[in-house]
Amino acid sequence: MPIRDVALLQLAQRRRLYYKICMKCGARNAPTAEKCRRCRSYDLRWKRREIKR
Repeated sequence: MPIRDVALLQLAQRRRLYYKICMKCGARNAPTAEKCRRCRSYDLRWKRREIKR
């Protein structure tokens, strides 16, 4: 079911697309994270947000 409300859509996109991924263990981390919550490495990257077609 698609979300029609613009504010709710932006909130959902922020929750689903804006977080960091550890390149060592693959854990999800908060957008403000400096190091991984699981393995404590500093090797974090942003989740890719492109839609592949």
